[in-house]
This record gives sequence, structure tokens and C-alpha cells, in this order.
Amino acid sequence: MADKIIYGLYGDDDHVLKATKEIVASGFSVNEVYSPYPVHGLDTAMGLKYSRLAITSFLYGLTGFALITLLMWFIMISDWPMIIGGKPNFSYGQNLPAFIPVTFEATVFCAAHLMVITFLFRCGLFPGSSSRNPDPRTTDDKFLMEIIESDPKKIKEIKNILKKSGAEEIKVKNSESELIEELSENTVTKKKKLKLKSSKKTKKRKNE
Repeated sequence: MADKIIYGLYGDDDHVLKATKEIVASGFSVNEVYSPYPVHGLDTAMGLKYSRLAITSFLYGLTGFALITLLMWFIMISDWPMIIGGKPNFSYGQNLPAFIPVTFEATVFCAAHLMVITFLFRCGLFPGSSSRNPDPRTTDDKFLMEIIESDPKKIKEIKNILKKSGAEEIKVKNSESELIEELSENTVTKKKKLKLKSSKKTKKRKNE
């Protein structure tokens, strides 16, 4: 059987957090939750692994530390020794107090910038990437839960859990593109209805 995607739309972060806990406790796995802002405890409820981004930050910091140390040693000690403020110029260790501020700045610079770049690429937010959000309402005030399942009995059970937990909308689709197409069609029809209403109002005003 082909996999189906079950979508549950919520209007409150407490409801989506409660629903996630109930889904996981029932033996199902939540594929993704789209939210307009980070929900505290949601990653734990989904059973996500601890992020290894901090490890990359530490490695990037070490890289910055090593590069700036090598650069300062080559410029100030090896290539063209300089006497500044009476400080000795024949040893990096004796000049270390003067090099600490620059070393700190370079370490933080590399750790912060490279960690952000790694995060963006890991999330698929690099330049030229396409949007993967199936429902644009999750960028405003809605929360969308996404569950992938193929068994019809399990799908029915999941839908019952979502309904009991306060889901405003529950939809079962074959792919994300189906939901995106449906939402775009709904927005087009809403716009058409609004245009018709406005045109009717203007006609009434003219007749009066």
C-alpha cells in the first residue's frame, strides 16, 4: 500500500503539543510539525534526537582559533617581527596577552557564522531552495502536524486521535503537492467570491 500523508491543523500550541504526545504514546511517529514559532517541549514530544549543531560550533571555533593563531604568529613573529609598546617580538608565548582579544574575536566569528550557514543548509534554506511548507497559514497563527502512514486502520485511528485532541482540519493526501494545490485553489475561489461581493455592492450603490 502506498503511503498516505495525514495533516492535522491546530489553532493553539498547547493543543498541538498535547496531540503530538498522544500520537507518539499510541505508537505512531510524527514526521513533522509546522509552526509559526518554536514550541517549547515539542522536539522532546516528537522524540527527536539531540542536535549535533553544538559539536559543529565547537569544531568551527577550534578552526578559527587555529587559523588566527597561525596568522598572528606568521605576521607578528616569524615574517616581520614588530616591537609594539616594548613587547618582546621573538616568542609567541611572551606576546600571548596582546593576542588574546583577536584570538577570541576570530574564534567567535568562525563558530557563529559557520554554524548559521551549516544550520541553513541542513534545513534546506540555502539560496535558490524551494518552499517545503505545505500550508502557508503556519507562517501566521496555525500549527500543522504531518504523519505518514499506509495502513487504512492506523490512518483511521490517527484521525480519531487528531479529532479528539482539537484539530480544526484533518486531511489525508497522497503527497504534499496535493495539499498545496487544494489550498491554492481555495484561495483563488475566496478571492473570486470577494470580487463578486464587492462588485454587487458597487452595483447596489449605483442603483440607489
